[in-house]
Amino acid sequence: MRPHTSTASAEPGAFRHSFLGTFRFSRRAIDLVWSTSRPLTFGLALLTLIAGVLPAVIAFVGAQIVDAVVAAAALAREGSRVEIGNVFRWVILEAALVVAMAAAQRGISFCQSLLRAQLGQRVNEMILDKALTLELAQFEDSEFYDKLTRARREASSRPLSLVTRTFGLVQNLIALVSFGVLLVGFSPWAMLVLLLAGLPSFIAETRFSGEAFTLFRWRSPDTRMQLYLETVIAREDHAKEVKLFGLGPLLLARYRAIFHKLYAADRALTLRRDLWGLGLGVIGTLALYGAYAWIAWTTVFGHITLGQMTMYLMLFRQGQAAVSAMLSAIGGMYEDNLYLSTLYEYLETPVRVGGGAAVQGPDSRDGIRFEAVSFTYPGADAPTLHDINLHIRPGESLALVGQNGSGKTTLIKLLTRLYAPDQGRILLDGLDLAQWNENALRQRIGVIFQDFARYQMLVGENVGAGDVTRFEDRERWREASDKGMASAFIDSLPQGFETQLGKWFKDGRELSGGQWQKIALARAFMREQADILVLDEPTAAMDAQAEATIFEHFSAMSSQRIVILISHRFSTVRMAEQIVVIQDGRIIEHGNHAQLLAQAGHYAHLFALQAKGYL
Repeated sequence: MRPHTSTASAEPGAFRHSFLGTFRFSRRAIDLVWSTSRPLTFGLALLTLIAGVLPAVIAFVGAQIVDAVVAAAALAREGSRVEIGNVFRWVILEAALVVAMAAAQRGISFCQSLLRAQLGQRVNEMILDKALTLELAQFEDSEFYDKLTRARREASSRPLSLVTRTFGLVQNLIALVSFGVLLVGFSPWAMLVLLLAGLPSFIAETRFSGEAFTLFRWRSPDTRMQLYLETVIAREDHAKEVKLFGLGPLLLARYRAIFHKLYAADRALTLRRDLWGLGLGVIGTLALYGAYAWIAWTTVFGHITLGQMTMYLMLFRQGQAAVSAMLSAIGGMYEDNLYLSTLYEYLETPVRVGGGAAVQGPDSRDGIRFEAVSFTYPGADAPTLHDINLHIRPGESLALVGQNGSGKTTLIKLLTRLYAPDQGRILLDGLDLAQWNENALRQRIGVIFQDFARYQMLVGENVGAGDVTRFEDRERWREASDKGMASAFIDSLPQGFETQLGKWFKDGRELSGGQWQKIALARAFMREQADILVLDEPTAAMDAQAEATIFEHFSAMSSQRIVILISHRFSTVRMAEQIVVIQDGRIIEHGNHAQLLAQAGHYAHLFALQAKGYL
């Protein structure tokens, strides 16, 4: 599988070629961390400053200890009076500095830990909040899902990582400057040696960070497939078929195959990275020990004291570590910026600005009109709906009949503004839906899709989901359940409306298909202000008699409302005042039951076939 070549995917690859260009997200990450917790960020910065200065001070004090010991030993050999207190004072000072260094490192770890928790939550909320603004078409787009997967898997941890590396870079830079102040006393060339010693490992890290990111983007579809296979194998709503059809070994084999494919790419990259790192790291090590020999030669010929030699050796060792850490931090920041590009690429996904602001139309008696409406799904080759014309007045019921895939549910998605038509227009109360405020429009519609959600929540909350403004209103739960004919079985549950549904959580109960559909019907009745009720095959799990009973009840409860029904059961469809037959996205017949039978067309043929099954 090759990497995506879309514009969104290519753009981060383009700026990878400019190393400095990748750091454009650093400022945004720092602002994000600062706004998450200013006290913790300030504390982290202050402790980083302290931790950067202390190593040089400790090295200097260490040199004073050695020189003080050498001087005291010389006096002792000469028989002179020895002031051992001077040695102890330096030792006590170094001990205090080491304790302070340990406290600073602990403080840094403490701040990072709390920031990591807060920032992880903040970024995940940003990702989910963005998801609420996206359109249905984006959720049905595979490339968008790759983008979302990348953002959720890696980007949530990268802002803090970037800030931590930035502070680490500052800490090591401060330490290096303080080392440089002391090393200048030995030789101005010493700092150049330090920098050159750490450069090879930096080159290796930076070279392969870009490759690792490219691999990360390329593998998103496979990673998503792995997650899906995990869901199918381990979720209760798939378990029955997986077991009965013996799909488990097949799915697990696919899961393993994807792992081996991804592992092979990871192994090749890791091998190249480590071999290059080893080779270039040897160069740095040789440079360091060359500096050691230089210091030892200088000490042997008396140009520096033993204490100074100890200090310079420590400074070189810690200095090289600081340079390596700095360059590694820069390489890591480069990598973090690459991954942050996926987060901001997702967060900056364009969304359609809400249409109009109207909350009512000019003619409440006009109902719903479809005028020459056509629609094609994004990426599809052929239109799903062609030149649809319909008029449904308040108080009327409409049944949509047609084979699966004929466009019935798509028509409902257009009515609810989950999609906008490519041609033509849809009006409610004489006003184009594009001019309606979307929230006001959707409050007018109670809809139950065939694949309605089965929330792993309380029974009452499953009902209350129909009207988020009254989500926890227990009186409305009861009223809606009565209308949806769900109260009888709800009252038989151990805790009634407080019963946990689903098997994901403790004491959860699973309902039958018919019971779930009654919950969904009750959900549709939660919106008291909804005067358009849509049933998209919501009673498919019930027998024909139960469906007919529910539709009669539904119609009686909705005498002043528009009712739109999608069903394959003609015993129910025949009750509707208007029946529309859709085939290949076009309306081929339109009338009531008697009229359509009299036409002896497609509807009459389907009705006869179904009636024959009951003889």
